[in-house]
Amino acid sequence: MRMRAAERGHTRWGIVLAILALPVAVLGVLITGLFLWAWPDGDEARGDARAGAPAAVPCAEALAFGAAERPAHGRARDCTVQWGIDTSYAAVLRMPRADVRDWLRETYPNGPEPRTGGGACGALCLDVTHENGLPGTAGAHVVQVRVEYENAETALVRFSAFTM
Repeated sequence: MRMRAAERGHTRWGIVLAILALPVAVLGVLITGLFLWAWPDGDEARGDARAGAPAAVPCAEALAFGAAERPAHGRARDCTVQWGIDTSYAAVLRMPRADVRDWLRETYPNGPEPRTGGGACGALCLDVTHENGLPGTAGAHVVQVRVEYENAETALVRFSAFTM
């Protein structure tokens, strides 16, 4: 009789272990899949822009994201894009100092007037959103323009357009 009870108990534990093994195996596969999904692939490991590192782009693309065009007498350089949670384009322009305000008015006719100030603002600042004058053609949610006067004739314009 004792032998039957021992056999019966052994059989029950085998069934219990088999039932518990299935959820543990499924959980293990899910956790492994999560790690493999989150692990960066080759492009991200090399610093691809989609991984958060800036990548060079044509300046026309960077400016167009913020509904802008290169100023007639301006030179654009150092144009980049960076993807992550948001998308951010940046460009650096050099242009005649006298043309800056007109270019900003032509580019953002319904936007606010550029403000002046020192510190982080530089000589001129402009922040434009869809709520205060950013054209509907812009892919960006916000455009920020920071202007520094390099000398009596030349302005350095830092243009950034990004989503939020």
